[in-house]
Amino acid sequence: MLETSTPVKWGLRAVAIGYVFFLVAWPVAMVVRATFAGGLGNLTDALGDERIVGALQLTVMVAFWAVVINLVFGVTMSLLLVRYEFPGKRVLSALVDLPMSVSPVVVGLALLLVYNGRDGWFGPTAEAAGLQVIFDSPGMIMATCFVALPLVIREVVPVLREVGDDQEQAARSLGASGPQTFWRITLPSIKWAVVYGVVLSLARSLGEFGAVKIVSGNITGQTQTATLLVEAKYQNFQQESAYAISFLLIAVSVACLVVVAFLRPRSDER
Repeated sequence: MLETSTPVKWGLRAVAIGYVFFLVAWPVAMVVRATFAGGLGNLTDALGDERIVGALQLTVMVAFWAVVINLVFGVTMSLLLVRYEFPGKRVLSALVDLPMSVSPVVVGLALLLVYNGRDGWFGPTAEAAGLQVIFDSPGMIMATCFVALPLVIREVVPVLREVGDDQEQAARSLGASGPQTFWRITLPSIKWAVVYGVVLSLARSLGEFGAVKIVSGNITGQTQTATLLVEAKYQNFQQESAYAISFLLIAVSVACLVVVAFLRPRSDER
């Protein structure tokens, strides 16, 4: 390990704490302060507004399905990347990180070009079959899935590599089937990586804005999520409601992280 003097250590700590404070803690604290500046009135008024409650319910629904889809495909793709060798593996691994480097607005525009009901590649076919993708919940879920795609995979892949496949091979040699090996050997060894990936995916899904705004159409009372409503409220000089909605989104994300921190074993085992 690199040895440093005590003043240097304290200096590095101060820089790190200051960075997190000014970039994260202070802005979040200001949102909380603005929400409760007049007591609980802003929060109770927001929860009593049917428009806000509907936007929150839609946000939870979109985030739930996005997390479920990313959980299934994330674990499956992690196993594929770690346990198997195939042509194009490096390309697939690189594509997994694409949502981290591409603007969500670009993602929304790409989905619009592909699934638009008027002139999209698959949109007219989907609408002919009775499925509207763009300006409806399916498109919003797809956009949210894309932006949160890497979070489960990048949590699970390192753990799979660390635990290896010795126990899995031993189980198969004793006659265990593929599903039995997964449920009894593989999943218990990666459970905390999966949990953290799900929590991060949930937090990312709840806060998605750019891609969802493009594919949803931001229709009031129909496809307007909580993040889109925050923008609408703030632009319409209803800052109190915007602060209250923002606080609710922050509270859910922080609560998820706190619960996982308490449930996770102290031994730091995944």
